[in-house]
Formats: sequence, C-alpha cells, structure tokens
Amino acid sequence: MKQNPKTVRMWMITCLLFSVGLATLENDRDFKMCGIWRHGNASRNLKYDLKTGCEKIEILANESTLSIRGRITAKCTRSSSIHLDSNALQNQSNFCVFWEPLLDLLIVEVNGKNHTLCEPKGLQGSCCTDLSLGDQKDASVYGIMNGSICGDIIRNDVMEIYTFQGGSINCKEKFCDEASQKPRGANMIEEVVMKSGTTGHVDLPCAQSTVIEMEEGFTGLNLTLPAQWIVAPNTIPSVYLPSSLKSISRIKSKVVCTYYKDLRLLQGGPSDSSLLDYVVGLSMENEIIQNLPEPVRIRFHHSALPSNYSKQCVSWDTRKDSEVTWRSEGCETVIISVTETECRCNHFAYVTVLMQVEQKATVRHLEALMFITAVGCTLSLVSCLVLFYWLCKRRGKKDQSLLVHRGLVVATFILCLCFSLTSTLANIGNETVCKITGTLLHYSLLSTLCWMTVEMCHTFLLVCCVFTSRLPPWVFYLAGFGIPAVPVCRLLSIGDIYGYRNIMTSEDATSLYFICWMVDSDRSRLSHFLINIGLLAVVLSSGAVMLFFVARNRPEWRKNRMAFLSIWGLTCLFGTTWGLFNFVLLTEVTLFLFCINACQGCFLMLRYYTLEWMKKRCELSLDGGSTGSVMLQCRDGVL
Repeated sequence: MKQNPKTVRMWMITCLLFSVGLATLENDRDFKMCGIWRHGNASRNLKYDLKTGCEKIEILANESTLSIRGRITAKCTRSSSIHLDSNALQNQSNFCVFWEPLLDLLIVEVNGKNHTLCEPKGLQGSCCTDLSLGDQKDASVYGIMNGSICGDIIRNDVMEIYTFQGGSINCKEKFCDEASQKPRGANMIEEVVMKSGTTGHVDLPCAQSTVIEMEEGFTGLNLTLPAQWIVAPNTIPSVYLPSSLKSISRIKSKVVCTYYKDLRLLQGGPSDSSLLDYVVGLSMENEIIQNLPEPVRIRFHHSALPSNYSKQCVSWDTRKDSEVTWRSEGCETVIISVTETECRCNHFAYVTVLMQVEQKATVRHLEALMFITAVGCTLSLVSCLVLFYWLCKRRGKKDQSLLVHRGLVVATFILCLCFSLTSTLANIGNETVCKITGTLLHYSLLSTLCWMTVEMCHTFLLVCCVFTSRLPPWVFYLAGFGIPAVPVCRLLSIGDIYGYRNIMTSEDATSLYFICWMVDSDRSRLSHFLINIGLLAVVLSSGAVMLFFVARNRPEWRKNRMAFLSIWGLTCLFGTTWGLFNFVLLTEVTLFLFCINACQGCFLMLRYYTLEWMKKRCELSLDGGSTGSVMLQCRDGVL
C-alpha cells in the first residue's frame, strides 16, 4: 500500500513534537526556544507585549521585527520596543528566548546580547510553565529558521510564528521536588534565591532563606533564620555574620543564609550516625569565603540526646567535594548546653550537627559492683576504727612504726569515707558540694598512696638496716598528708578538674550513675595519668624493690618462710590490687578484683594482727638465748 508523502511527513512531525513536549516537561524551570531570524537589511527591532496570566506566548518574526507577546507572567506587564544593533551577518541573526517561571524572568538573547524583558521580583508561587508547542505558521522569505526547544530542532523551514501554550502550577512545590532529585539540589536553591532580586525572607516548601545585603560600614549581624515548620520559637537556629565578611573591593555584597528542612537535598555520613533534622547553608554572591579571621557562628537548638551520643559540627563544601561529604575541618564544636550546640566555621558551606553513637566505655553489672564496694567500704571503716584504737593503746620503744601504721590507717579511713559518700552527694545536685567531695576524694586517695610509700620505705629500712636513725614525726606527716595537698591545690587553681563524673551501664545506655570525682575532660585525664598513675607507679616500684633486696641480701629472711611471706603479702596488699587502678575499665574480672581495694582497711587490720601473733610466737621461741638473727626477725613493726 503506497502512503501519501504528506501523511508520512505529518506523522513524523507529530512524533517529533511529542518528543519535544516530553523534553520540555523534563525541564519546566528553564524554557529555551532558539532559532535563526532571517530578516532584511533595514533597521531591526525587538518588540514585546507581555501581560499577566497563563495562556500562551507567541514568538514571531518578519523582515524588521522580532516580536514576543502573550500572557505567561505572574507580575510583569510590559510593552515596548528595543532597537537592535545592525551587526547581523548575511541578513541573519541568532536568537534565544529564556523563560524562568519561578523567578518570573524573561530574557531574549540576540546575537549574543541579552535583553531582559521581565526582571525577577521574588519567587513566584503560582506561575505559568509547562510550555508546550502549539500552532505554527509558515513564512515565505522572512521568519524563523531551525527553530528548536532546549537544543532539539522543531522545524528547519522558515516559520513566521511559533506558539506555546502554558499551564498554571505551584512553581515552588515543583521546584523543590525537582531539586530533591538532583545531586546538587541545595545549590539550585541558593542560585535561585540569589537571582530572585529580593532581600529579607524568601520562602520555599523545602527551604527558607534570608538574603542580607552588606554595605560599607558593615559591623556584623545576628539573625534568626525563618522557620515556619517549627512551632517553638526557641528552637529556631541563629547565625552570626562577622564584620570580616564584607569585601573592601565591593560596595555591596549579598549573603544568603538558607535553612533546609528537606534533608533529601543534603545527605551523607557514616551509617552509625545521623544529621540533625535541619541544615544551614551559607553562600555569598560571586565570592568564595574561607579562612575567616573571625568565624561565622551558627547556633543549633535540638532535643537532649542520649548519653551515648556525641555531637560534632560538620560541613559540606561543594568546591571540594562533588558528592555530599560531611567534614569536621574548619568548624569548631562548642557545646552550649544539652540542647544547644554552636558551630564556629571559618568558611561558607552547608553546616549541621552530626549525631554519632560514641563508643564510650560501659560497665556491666554496675549494681553488683557498687554493692560489693559498699560492703567493703563499711568493713574497712569499722576495721580502721578498731585498728586505730588498738594502735593507740600499744606502747613501745619504737613509736615510729606505730606512727606510720596510724597514718596509713587514718588515710585509708578518710578514703573509704569519701568514697562511700561520693555517689550520695552526687545525687543531691549541688555542684559546689560535688566539687568539694571530688577534691577530698582525690586528696585522700593521694594521701593513702603516699602513706603506702612511707610504709614501704620504713619497712625496707627496718629489714635492711640493723640500726636505723629516728626521724622527727613531722617528716612522716609531711610525706603522708602534706605532699598530696600540693597537686590538689594546683589542680584547684587550674579549675574545671573536679565535679560530676558519670558512669554508663551496659544494661541501659541511657541511664547514668553519677559520682563526684574528676570530670571527663582532657585536662582531667592528663592529671589522672601524671599524678594518680605516677604515684601508683612509685608504690608498685618501691614494693618490688623492697621484696627484691630482702630476698637477695637477707638470707636469714629467706629461711624464715613466715616472715618472708609477710613481706610478700605487704607488697601484694599495697601493690597488686592497686595496680588494677590503671586498668579499671578493661575487663569484668579486673573490675571485680579492683573492688578488693574497698576492703583495704580490713586487710590492714588482719595483717597487723597476724604480725602481732607472729611476733609473740617468735619471742616464745627465743628461750632467753637468742642470736642477732633471731632478734632481727622479731623486731617490732616488721613481724
């Protein structure tokens, strides 16, 4: 069956127009119709007649005039004629018509020169878009050749008129839908807001912006971003723009601060973290802002996070990363309160708060551990009182040994008492009381370790030296009670060392157990390792050195197993259990073993009573004719 060539031609044109219509729908924001205007040698004009509404736009041309007329604008009503330069080549001029309905912007470009027929007057809600090809009219000589839409050829023939039908839609909603599907949707929004030609608030369903125009003499500005989605006013983010933003070379500079609620526009980050519910974007017209001498401050308000979450300010700089990559470089995180976080950034970018599960050390069986510790502290308190009474009743020639014993018992009693009260006082809620309690607890700990060192050294002198010099009592008091006061006073002068300390239980990560101790900060951790762990190392090393010298240089002590075991027990008591202090959060076993230290007073009492019993047995074995070696074993304060 032979087909009519005219029918085939019309069918091809219909298919082409259908495909052009689809292409046009895919780019509703930017309408671009181009062609070659064939005209005569006479003077030429660009004539336009535009009115509000949403009907159609006609693009027509003749020998001397290129005309744009119709009803597609939201606010623009203009009618005039523009004389064109006579620089056409071979009676032809290239032209394009650009229509951006969201901005109500209409531009005609003729031979590379732009003519703005409708200027932006803000972002339009209801606008005329979805321009589809309508009626056309052929021309004989003068008109439009190679007409195209967004680069796709409509007709190669010379046409006198092209008509495009419009449809009214909500441009803001459709623009947000399109932006959310683009890799750089946030950039699209900032560009449109910058081109809108307005200052102040600019509203979109997916973002809300504030446009600031900085002029000469700009001294900085505090502003609260518009956020109609938030009911509570005190949760709206605020931004401080420093005076250093104003460029000296520019008379005026425009800054756009955008509040993004639709996080589809900005996504990325580790799988175990999440962004805050909103993002703040900062941009400046035709300038790249970085390395500011005074940072931009953005304060975010949010709900209180669980204790196992950390907050960190992050930013995405589109100049560095083509894909969304949140980085912490260039932004400082300042925790104002549990519900406020301030980000101080030295550059312009998209900024938000990254909430990430922090792998904090947690404690299992916390209640069981605290019960064991409470029982141990109670036994120690009672044991220290009994032992102190017993030591005060003893009278002998070697009062130095009794003095050292009593000093250690008093320090241990104060340590157990402070530790028993620290959790109770922490729940009172008085920060000053908690700081005082934490200070006393630290002082009593250092005092106990110092008295342990004194006990070690004194015992070592008794074992290794037959004759010992008698030191004045104030030397021992200074070493046991005076030296610990020096680092504690120094830490108090620094400040922010003592206060509330929380312990997280593994059974319930949102539940915290508070004690009064050194706060969780870098300075406190440094002080802990330098002072606490350092002094503990002195205790451990002195016990090990004493045991080594006794075993090597005093053979008569090696022959007496009971005596040697007592010295070895002293070393373990003052060294091994307290050595777990450095590894308190490693394993459950070390935690339970460390609780043995709560019974330190009870162990001291048992040791002293055991030594007294061993001394009496030793004295009974002398039978009135002892040797110097045996007498050495029976010296008071050693056995």
